[in-house]
Amino acid sequence: MKRVFLFLLTNLAILLVLGIAMNIIFSYFGISKSGIGGLLVIAAVFGMGGSFISLAMSKTMVKWSTGAQVIKQPRNSTETWLIRTVHSQAERVGIGMPEIAVYDSPDMNAFATGMNRNNALVAVSTGLMDQMDKNEVEAVLAHEVSHVANGDMVTLSLIQGVVNTFVIVLARVIGGVVDSMLSSRRDSDEGSSGGGGFYYYVIVFILEMVFGVLASIIVMWFSRHREFHADRGGAKLAGRRKMIAALERLRSDRFDVQLPQEVATFGVSGRKSWSNIFMTHPPIEERIAVLRSKK
Repeated sequence: MKRVFLFLLTNLAILLVLGIAMNIIFSYFGISKSGIGGLLVIAAVFGMGGSFISLAMSKTMVKWSTGAQVIKQPRNSTETWLIRTVHSQAERVGIGMPEIAVYDSPDMNAFATGMNRNNALVAVSTGLMDQMDKNEVEAVLAHEVSHVANGDMVTLSLIQGVVNTFVIVLARVIGGVVDSMLSSRRDSDEGSSGGGGFYYYVIVFILEMVFGVLASIIVMWFSRHREFHADRGGAKLAGRRKMIAALERLRSDRFDVQLPQEVATFGVSGRKSWSNIFMTHPPIEERIAVLRSKK
């Protein structure tokens, strides 16, 4: 609840500051203010509401998209061990017992998601269970439990909502200013018919693309930052050697990450990208080096 309250407070503060700035800018350039209130509502709905809806539906969506099967009654010793291990780790970090699921995928991976610390889901791939020993799997589970304990899924969604709000509002504010300036020039020319609506939408579209890319860089940076914290949490719960061994095993995985895009951020192993700034996870070599440097 504290994170949700801070999220609402942050977004309301952003909207208030942007609203004041918009009034000043619009007044300076002589732009009509009649649409400011509506713009703020749109920013709140799409920036904040969309983030909340995505977060609330995260468990259902990842179960559907990955085919993850929740373990309700253990069918074998491996599933019994999974439940006992996660239960022990959850107790140690003071969170509610997450749902445990297994999904069919050849790559070694696992992910955590959920709307709050006491109602989360931790899922592991069949590839991870087949190719890792129990010590390594224990470390991966500890990594994901640390994500839950740190509230990383919630925080990442909150940051996404904040940057979405900026993208929506700033694109339209700057678009309105630029379109007003272009319209004034057109109107000053003889024979000009005015009508800058088309140009406004083109400008907003371009700005949303540009700001969207910049926003994704911010979100990806935060995601990489939280991976280091989850690795440290995993090392604390399972042991540093086990966490390093698990990462070294992940480095040898010959399969590409199979997780859908919407949950790839939450996997213990992330997709590769042409540039590090667009990666959800730091390079595994860097993660291992950081753990080894800790005394």
